Amino acid sequence: MNEESPILKDLDDDGVLLISLNRPRKKNAFNDPQWDGLRDALYEARENPRVAVVVLTGAGNDFSSGQDLTAFGSGAEGRPDGKPSGFFGCVESLFAFDKPLLGAGKGIAVGGGCTLLIACDVTYIGESIRMRLPFASLGLVPEIASSYMLQSAIGRQRAAELFFTAEWITASRALEMGMAARVLPDDELLGATLAKAREMAQWPVPSLQAIKQTLMVANRDRIQAALEIEDELMLEQAGSPENVEAITAFIEKRDPDFKKFRK
Repeated sequence: MNEESPILKDLDDDGVLLISLNRPRKKNAFNDPQWDGLRDALYEARENPRVAVVVLTGAGNDFSSGQDLTAFGSGAEGRPDGKPSGFFGCVESLFAFDKPLLGAGKGIAVGGGCTLLIACDVTYIGESIRMRLPFASLGLVPEIASSYMLQSAIGRQRAAELFFTAEWITASRALEMGMAARVLPDDELLGATLAKAREMAQWPVPSLQAIKQTLMVANRDRIQAALEIEDELMLEQAGSPENVEAITAFIEKRDPDFKKFRK
C-alpha cells in the first residue's frame, strides 16, 4: 500500500472512480495535503467525461478519524488559495461535485470523517463502524453542512442529541436513524458498494447529473446557509480557550476540563 500519497484513485472500465483516503496509520485523519488531494480528485472527476460515479472510502481499517488534531492549524500560513486550511476548498469541491457520490465507511468515522459520509448521496457502512460528531467536545461547531444535512436526514431531535452529546453511534443505530442506506459485513462493504456504483454507471452520465440536480435543488440554499454559519462560527471558536484545552487534552491523553471556564 502506498502511504506516500494521501489520496489514491482507481478508475475502472465501467466509469466508477474509487477514491481512497490514504493515511491508514493515522486512521486517515485529515491534514492539509489530504484535504487538498480530495479537493483535486473530486474536481478532476467532475471534469473527466469517463467518470460516471465516484466511491469514497478509507484505506485500511477505518474511514477517517476527522481532522488530524496534531496538525491542526499547521501549514495554514502562505497557502496559495489564501484559505485558513485545505478544508474549505475541499468542501467547495464536494458540494460542486455533480455526479453520484457513494460513501463506503467502516471502523472509525469521526468529525469530518462522519460528516463526509453524511454529505454523500448514498452511504453504505460496515458492521464495525463507530461514528461520532465530537464538535461540542472540541469546543467547536459542526461542519460540511452537517448542521442542516443531518437533521434533514434523521430529524431535528435526533440530530440535536447527537451533536450536543458527541456520543458514539453504532452501525445498527446509524441504519435505524437513516444515516446510511444499508449495513454490510466489513469484508463485503467495498465490493458491494462498487457493484452498486456500477449499476448506476451503466446509465447516461447526463441523466445521472440531472437526477442529482433534482435531488439537490430543494437543499441548495439551506446547504449554503449552513456552510456560511458553520464557517463563521468555526473560525470564531477555533483557538478559543475551550478549543485549546480540548486539543491540549487530546495531545496529553487526558480528559479536558471545561468547568474551569465557567467561573
